[in-house]
Amino acid sequence: MDLSQIRKEIDDIDSQLLPLFLRRMRCAEQVAQVKKEQGLPVFNAQREEEILDRVGNQAGDYAAVARQLYSTMMSVSRDRQHQLLGSGKALRQMIAGASEELSVSGVKVACPGVAGAFTHRAAQTIFPQGEMCFFPAFSQVFSAVEQGEADFGVIPVENSSAGSVTDVYDLILQYRFFIVRAVTLPVRHCLCGTENTGEVRLVFSHPQGLAQCSDYLTSHGYQAQEYSNTAAAAKMLSMERLHHAAVICSHQAAKKYGLTILEENIQNARDNRTRFIVISRSPCLPEDADKISLCFSLPNVPGSLHEVLGRFAMNGLNLTKIESRPIRGKAFEYDFYLDFTGNVRQSHTMDLMGTLSEELPRFTFLGNYLETTEEV
Repeated sequence: MDLSQIRKEIDDIDSQLLPLFLRRMRCAEQVAQVKKEQGLPVFNAQREEEILDRVGNQAGDYAAVARQLYSTMMSVSRDRQHQLLGSGKALRQMIAGASEELSVSGVKVACPGVAGAFTHRAAQTIFPQGEMCFFPAFSQVFSAVEQGEADFGVIPVENSSAGSVTDVYDLILQYRFFIVRAVTLPVRHCLCGTENTGEVRLVFSHPQGLAQCSDYLTSHGYQAQEYSNTAAAAKMLSMERLHHAAVICSHQAAKKYGLTILEENIQNARDNRTRFIVISRSPCLPEDADKISLCFSLPNVPGSLHEVLGRFAMNGLNLTKIESRPIRGKAFEYDFYLDFTGNVRQSHTMDLMGTLSEELPRFTFLGNYLETTEEV
């Protein structure tokens, strides 16, 4: 047969497949009704695995792709059942009762480091009238929010060139606070010293600051020394007046702590940016929210991550971040953190969240919030 004849045969086959698929979906809807009446869960892992094994045995050389095809059909069927049953009732109730407006004045905001840090600038951008309080470590910011010492915490989560702040993602997965706002700021690093600096040999900064300026440090042969925070390093140098030592910090920190700027814009990437999030004990879901964060673990079966990610694609939702972190006390088991664009007030998005909340272990909805990007 020539190509046109083959394509005609494919069209004929497809015309037979589609009615069968629609018939199968109608059966899935009937199954949902029975499960509702009998109080049965939508997901039956044993039955699905039996079907996949049978299909694989019958498909011969096409076993793997046949399993994938049937796995996708069963996933679509489950999604339809969850939709009809309104799955995720607790999540839907929490979202319906959440505040729509973020309080930005008269609040106490916890930040890591000291005044003048990049996180301080991010916090002032979101809470210009907030009372700032500073803590040496990321973990202490989370603890302050947990204990009610602060209404919100502002923390950096990733940089455009140095990547994720893994310690922060571990804390997000440990505490599972709500994310209620996010902002991305341009980050311009300066090499700063004092009148005692002399010839620079040693440079202090946060590991992220050092990583973002690694090309500059290497080209000048400077020794990098990690410090808790960029602004904290600036404050330390202003007090200690160390010989042959400099710091990497912001222009604002240098000015605040009386340091001399030896060189500006030393970061590897000209368009260097850091993303910051606001954490809270309570959810806030503004109408114009455009980013959703959640976390979960996965069943220990082949293709489980592929199936979950495929559901976002089927719903036209764009994933912008995926991070995996080991689960404490469990060898080689992981939690996954996801960011994607969307709003839970859209029915298809809420239906997906309800489905995932029912099927995935350790599922937590972390928030639906507004994310903005500040320019230079």
